[in-house]
Amino acid sequence: MSSDNRGLARVEVRLKWDPSPWDQPPHHLDIIAATYSAEAPYGRPVYVVHFDSRSPDGTINMSRHSQTGQGLGYVEVMSLELDRLASSFTRVVVGVAIHQNSGPKTFGDMSNAGVLVVAGYEELLKDDFAAVAGSTATTVAEFARGPSAAWEFHAMGRGFDSEPTVFTAEMGSTP
Repeated sequence: MSSDNRGLARVEVRLKWDPSPWDQPPHHLDIIAATYSAEAPYGRPVYVVHFDSRSPDGTINMSRHSQTGQGLGYVEVMSLELDRLASSFTRVVVGVAIHQNSGPKTFGDMSNAGVLVVAGYEELLKDDFAAVAGSTATTVAEFARGPSAAWEFHAMGRGFDSEPTVFTAEMGSTP
């Protein structure tokens, strides 16, 4: 957080996982962000950002995407410019989902999977999905406007048993 009480300005969510064995279908994970308005902070998202989309105003987008996990380090990156997000938004929930195209897969089936949330050089969250090993999707972070309208970070590890499309509708709901 900055010292001038504006809260978080820009954050990155980074995702990594090892590719599947050569004789298996590829593992495909995705970072997903959902925005929520002040009128319905736990209702339906105003819009959802994932691998083939970006926010209408360009404040949330994917700068790197992988469908296989191949590459060094974090192979998928989503950038969130919270300081540019319209004042009508009060929450942004970020999660990770596993595509189920080639049969059921959970985080426990992934090798070397992990997520990292950073603000500049500050590490806000680093997780290996061990707590949600039996899940096919999970929320990882919530960014919410605090009482002073500054953006705050909250770790949000909550597992789901749903495919990416269903997950986008339920990821910001009240637990």
